Amino acid sequence: MTTQPLEEAITKTERRHFLRRKYRGTLEIEWGSATLIGDVRDIGPRGLFVEMTQPLWVGAAFRARLILNPVLLMDCTVVRVEPGMGVAVVFEISEDIGKAQMEGLLVSLSPA
Repeated sequence: MTTQPLEEAITKTERRHFLRRKYRGTLEIEWGSATLIGDVRDIGPRGLFVEMTQPLWVGAAFRARLILNPVLLMDCTVVRVEPGMGVAVVFEISEDIGKAQMEGLLVSLSPA
């Protein structure tokens, strides 16, 4: 039995600030001189989950390309690692056209 107040337990369980939407796509990660490939399984306005065979560690920062038409550039940071599954990342999009592209993508997807 837990002794935490319900509000605190909910906060610790769900850390996302925005709802994620189901999405299947490819993410190319620039990692030094290498390009790593991951499969995106869900996405939200500021974060996504990437399935990877060799995940990065919490705090790892990288530049990525979400393969859309046109390609969407993102600056990402790993915030959670699920061993054997992949990584949850938060991202920022610096260009206004990229932000509009992300908003359009999210509107077109059903909730996760």
